[in-house]
Amino acid sequence: MVTRLLTDVPVDIDRDTARLRAAGELSGPAYQSAKPGWLSEAFTWVVEKLLRFLETVDGAVPGGIFAVVLLVVVVIVLVVVIRLRSGPLATAAKAGRAVFAGQRKTSGEHRKSADDAAARGDFDDAVRERFRAVVRSLEERALLDEKSGRTADEAAVEAGRLLPEVADLLRAGARLFDDVHYGGIPATEAGYRSLSELDDRCRRARPVALVAG
Repeated sequence: MVTRLLTDVPVDIDRDTARLRAAGELSGPAYQSAKPGWLSEAFTWVVEKLLRFLETVDGAVPGGIFAVVLLVVVVIVLVVVIRLRSGPLATAAKAGRAVFAGQRKTSGEHRKSADDAAARGDFDDAVRERFRAVVRSLEERALLDEKSGRTADEAAVEAGRLLPEVADLLRAGARLFDDVHYGGIPATEAGYRSLSELDDRCRRARPVALVAG
């Protein structure tokens, strides 16, 4: 095509005529079909702008683009941590680790379920039900308010203020409950017996407020 253009051009062609002929040739369908589309041009423009920005950052910030990327990652992690400790994410996480789920039972019903599970060797269920018996018993004695969504740690901390003599055992029992029920750690007979002892001691313990009175 270029060869045809050259053979058609007279030797003594002037500048204006050459420009007009070249423009006419480039406007032909073959050249127009080879022209990049708007999407390709837009992509090229974005890439050029991004590369220019990275070059500017690399020269202006100590550590270059690596430092900027690291800073962005740290900020994202901080935002996620804050959202987990407060707000909707924290509420959802706490609700997902509640002690009770479904219909409430009495402490006696939880103890019976725990003993039955232990008798058949299902210490996972035995641990869950025994710790629920502990918390439900504290609610029945009005040492804890009946509050849905309470976690094992919350129950242990709240009850430990009124029953300081078993506060450490309550926290240990809460950790065992969470490890088994939410952490997937297999329970043992020894762990179940430690919760049975905790249940008995909590039932015998007197709140400090009543002792002081």
